[in-house]
Amino acid sequence: MDSSRDLVVGIDSSTQSTKAIAWTRDGRAEAEGRAPLDLSNPKLYHFEQDPESWWTACVAALKELLSKVSPDRIAGIAISNQRETVAFLDEHGQPLRPGILWLDERARQEVEDLSAKLGAETIHRITGRYPDITPCVYSYLWIKRHEPEVFAKTACFADVQAFLVNRLCGAFKTGWISADPMGLFDLQAKQWSPEILAALGLEASQMPAAHPPGTHLGDISDQAATETGLRAGTPLFAAGGDGQLAGLGTNCTSPGRAYINLGTAVVSGVWSPTYAYDKAWRTEIAAQGDGYILENCLRSGAFLINWFVDSFTAGGREDPSIFAKLEEAAAAIPRGCDGLMALPYWSGVMDPHWDTAARGCLIGFGGGHGQAHVYRALIEGMTLDQVMRSELMEQNAGLEITEFLAIGGGAASPLWRQMLADASGKAVLISDTVEASALGAGMIAAFGAGWYASIVEAAGAMAGATKVIEPDEESGKEYRELLEIYTGLYGATAETNRKLVAFASRGAEA
Repeated sequence: MDSSRDLVVGIDSSTQSTKAIAWTRDGRAEAEGRAPLDLSNPKLYHFEQDPESWWTACVAALKELLSKVSPDRIAGIAISNQRETVAFLDEHGQPLRPGILWLDERARQEVEDLSAKLGAETIHRITGRYPDITPCVYSYLWIKRHEPEVFAKTACFADVQAFLVNRLCGAFKTGWISADPMGLFDLQAKQWSPEILAALGLEASQMPAAHPPGTHLGDISDQAATETGLRAGTPLFAAGGDGQLAGLGTNCTSPGRAYINLGTAVVSGVWSPTYAYDKAWRTEIAAQGDGYILENCLRSGAFLINWFVDSFTAGGREDPSIFAKLEEAAAAIPRGCDGLMALPYWSGVMDPHWDTAARGCLIGFGGGHGQAHVYRALIEGMTLDQVMRSELMEQNAGLEITEFLAIGGGAASPLWRQMLADASGKAVLISDTVEASALGAGMIAAFGAGWYASIVEAAGAMAGATKVIEPDEESGKEYRELLEIYTGLYGATAETNRKLVAFASRGAEA
């Protein structure tokens, strides 16, 4: 081991930005570079990105990072990526069309049709995911039907990690934990599912080669070194999905501690040593390659808060004080928002209802409600939904979550994190590491570089310190009452929402 190479780099290519962070052996961020990513919403329910922007943002982030630290100090690299997002690439690795994102909802009919062809139970057993619009496998079928020329020319259906690995090292390779969110990976056999591939008319050769976490995927090429400033020959190791890596970055590698990412989506997961699937969660391969993650996902998290602020406040997020003002005003409002409650299903719902047509609602409006009431109601709705899903997962999986470790932008909200503690009755830990996914990638790079004997050992050594938010018992009693009301809200609105979404869809496709 070369002692002069005392840093590893975790690249986090997420939905709205790319970060490249250099980590020390004890998990301290030495330096970082960042670049924004644009999100396209060309028509109702369609969300896309140009895959080339993944590369240009990666290059920009790395260049900024390497203006602060020498590339000769870097012992290894690993990539964290937004999950359930796909690029359609030709034989030369060039995009044939914009990539389809995990936020996309165009493939509702394809979810139904592939489920009818293979059986929802079969898909769930193989992939750990009940049929839903989020995994991009259904977008493959949509492309086959609506853009057959693109489907026919696609030589590689690439996840974000595979796309970047090819640009950095010249090979379409990825990690298990990038492959499994795609929705056609066999989680127990650890391979692309022959059964699902056959149903789509695809071959395994059209998928990136998938490897265990920590596998040496290749070395930085001369061309990539010229573009990024990295040292040619720097090794790159298999990492993957940002959700699993957030769990690793917060050292959620044993039962009991669940991570909760209060980010674009609200994502919470807990480690399980054995494979189990249920409609109360989605199952994923754990970032350490051993065991699985049982994960909840609410698609509209901070995405929903940002939507509200941009749409209904003067100046939106351009006002640097807007969140502080809303937090202060919302904190002064009683629990229950003076009778206002939100169902936060702005983008459908995954576990436990698995309803692509579900939509959000605010119920209980009165003349005395204002902006701060809506802001608080949205946070309360997301919190109650998380508590409902976590308790159902505990019950059905036979496990006990003793504490949440909160990360993501929402973890900076004193209102939200205390609300989560009070409503769940569990301690909420706040890590001093904000960029948990990039740190998780850094941990895998540290293992790959030989710093630690296992990925779990790297997580234990590199995870940051935490502070604890304790639940308030009296507040918790009121949230239990609200939870009982909340659990009936989906059933009361589901049929109406299905009719409204069907009506809107006809107009969107006309």
